[in-house]
Amino acid sequence: MNETAEKAIAADLVPTHFIDWGLTDYQEAWDKQEDLLNKTVAIKTENRVNNTHKPTPNHLVFCEHPHVYTLGKSGHPENLLLDEQGLKEKHATYYKINRGGDITYHGPGQIVGYPILDLDNFFTDIHLYLRTLEEAVILTLKDYGIEAGRYPGYTGVWLDANNEKARKICAMGVRCSRWVTMHGFAFNVNVDLDYFKNIVPCGIDDKAVTSLAKELGHQLNMEEVKGKLKNHIAGLFKMKLV
Repeated sequence: MNETAEKAIAADLVPTHFIDWGLTDYQEAWDKQEDLLNKTVAIKTENRVNNTHKPTPNHLVFCEHPHVYTLGKSGHPENLLLDEQGLKEKHATYYKINRGGDITYHGPGQIVGYPILDLDNFFTDIHLYLRTLEEAVILTLKDYGIEAGRYPGYTGVWLDANNEKARKICAMGVRCSRWVTMHGFAFNVNVDLDYFKNIVPCGIDDKAVTSLAKELGHQLNMEEVKGKLKNHIAGLFKMKLV
């Protein structure tokens, strides 16, 4: 490819700030997400009111969380199988939050992705947005020789979705305000799967949960997996990560 063609392609890419927060308390991460979303919505409101065209920022955040269970807006509290004492014994916290979906678990060894994107810079289609995030995880798994796909009627990424061995490896739940997204996905890499035994994951009581480490039989280098995943997200969304 010649230099002119490369510049033309680069000009069409959407600048997106990539941030890795590392191991971060869930409430702290939630507050940071809300702050980034609110700042972007404020710019969009200003543009609409003043008929201006100030560019809106886009962020792709990766992190891990200490043990925590989160319940989405449409979730059922009874899907958490621990009481307050049980949570203390597991050194886990619990939050009711403003994303879609039911209950899920986050913990060390899991890549949690929070894209705070103005979809007006990409495409205004939540269905396509979710399918594109799923595809990035599917491509990452393919890099490790694992065939994954989707389970009809559910979000997320699954293995053997077409038979009785179906098991989820990545959960998703998002919120969108004026086409600005927050929350996102949780990709099980080296995570302790025993913590999923304390919930009905995503409200689905007849399907298993798995991880990349379990499927391959060994622990993975988290930074390597993050690198592959972020590159697939950037490629599919046509982002220029900065």
